Amino acid sequence: MARLTLVFPEDQYYFSTQLTVRVTDINGANHLGNDSMISMISEARARFLFEFGVQETGSDGVGIIVTDLATTYKAEAHARDQLLFEIGVMDFNAYGGDITFRVTRPKDGKLVAMAKSGFVFFNYQSGQVTPMAPEFLAKFPKVNRIG
Repeated sequence: MARLTLVFPEDQYYFSTQLTVRVTDINGANHLGNDSMISMISEARARFLFEFGVQETGSDGVGIIVTDLATTYKAEAHARDQLLFEIGVMDFNAYGGDITFRVTRPKDGKLVAMAKSGFVFFNYQSGQVTPMAPEFLAKFPKVNRIG
């Protein structure tokens, strides 16, 4: 099977936040487990959206839904490690795009992981994908558009 490679432009990161690896995030191999990394990516995404005033589900029933997630691991992380999540957006289309993550350990500058999470705007009341709100697009004027 071909290996996944994730590389993102340096100028597309808009936000960063730090999270601490908890003892409960450690797996049997004594490092950060995949399931916990996914949870940390989800928390970082929620903080990013909150910072930019984007509700994951608005009062009108329209919100963001994750369509896919790809993650590559570059180094282990251990209990009590502080991890820096740099978050960006790219490849917008009419309905969504990608949220990108670069995860590093500031104490030694080590790259721990790269991730990409696809998203679309979704109307939870009608159960259908809906066009991206112009207000959301306006928050990220430099992001490339595809399609």
